[in-house]
Amino acid sequence: MALKRVVVTGLGALTPIGNNIGDYWQGLASGKSGSAPITYFNTEKFKTQFACELKNFDISEFLDRKQQRKMDKFTQYAMVSTEEAIIDSGLNLETIDKSRVGVIWGSGIGGIETFQNEILNFAEGDGTPRFNPFFIPKMIGDIAPGYISMKYGFMGPNYTTVSACASSANALVDSLNYIRLGYCDVIVSGGSEAGVNITGMAGFNAMHALSTRNDSPETASRPFDSTRDGFVLGEGSGTLILEEYEHAKSRGAKIYAEFIGAGLSSDAHHITAPHPEGIGVKAVIRNCLNDASINANEIDAINTHGTSTPLGDIAELKAISEVFGAYAPNININSTKSMTGHLLGASGAIEAISVILSIQNSLIPPTINHENADEKIDQNLNLTLNKAQKREVNIGMSNTFGFGGHNASVLFKKID
Repeated sequence: MALKRVVVTGLGALTPIGNNIGDYWQGLASGKSGSAPITYFNTEKFKTQFACELKNFDISEFLDRKQQRKMDKFTQYAMVSTEEAIIDSGLNLETIDKSRVGVIWGSGIGGIETFQNEILNFAEGDGTPRFNPFFIPKMIGDIAPGYISMKYGFMGPNYTTVSACASSANALVDSLNYIRLGYCDVIVSGGSEAGVNITGMAGFNAMHALSTRNDSPETASRPFDSTRDGFVLGEGSGTLILEEYEHAKSRGAKIYAEFIGAGLSSDAHHITAPHPEGIGVKAVIRNCLNDASINANEIDAINTHGTSTPLGDIAELKAISEVFGAYAPNININSTKSMTGHLLGASGAIEAISVILSIQNSLIPPTINHENADEKIDQNLNLTLNKAQKREVNIGMSNTFGFGGHNASVLFKKID
């Protein structure tokens, strides 16, 4: 059976450096830092007092108060970016066969703030279990695609993938396969996360995963720099409308890029640390290249997982050097987490969008905040440091890895 081609026909973004696709790309291209002191709660006793929060975002512009009360922030964010993506796609919701439109979403920790607030309220009481009837529906990770499908009437496959920070990349991979196997014409895919809260910050601090550079939040996310000391937590959402090529062509859709392949692997090593030799990363990149039936020397750009952690950055670049060999220095490698922070389960979606926009605009966003070279990193690699670089991008890759050893890579190509 011949696999069907899959293309991207709509994009939506809600990020710490831009609340829509246009502003997000502008932030990426200009090297904007989204990191700043936390405004959501009192951080006086926290080791890390900054994060990449959304800026100038008012949910009441998108959802009425009644709707807001029924949704955790991660679902609210999903609704906002998805509305933008569906409008952008130009899909005719009156004529499309909605039984062949799915919603496959990604979120690593779902409604963690809802869980936090309900338990805090219970702890302050006399032991009587007075819980909000929306507690469970707000908290569960699958509720975001549920709400999306209910709003638009999409009746195809509907679920959430959970693989920590690789969650939305996994959602994209599943979506790719459902369309190319002929089960769907269109899938709304992506991911959202809302972890900048007491529980999220304290939990990651307890693991020593976060940067503690409180004196300079805007420069704290510094992938590949020798003084990096952990990631910066971010929040937001990204949506991609994935569509079968002939279906898109028949309706005259604008096509951003072709989704040509994906790879999955596991480190099978440690619950949070990457394998020091990057064996899982090597496997996932090779699986991705094989799935797309392309050679390593056809890759123009890689948006790395690049979280700004001491171990992760080295393992990933070591794997890239090994897989691509002598060709590796020809690739524009970057980490957009230097600007957005780490959106956990939503990172795969917004970083795939960055690669797609690089293909569209022939520009690689920079890895900002780099000041000190790390001698453990191959200095021949082009890490797109501090300033965007113009480049024709025909094929771009995005890597996303999650706690538990989950690895996912996705590959996009300029449409022929």
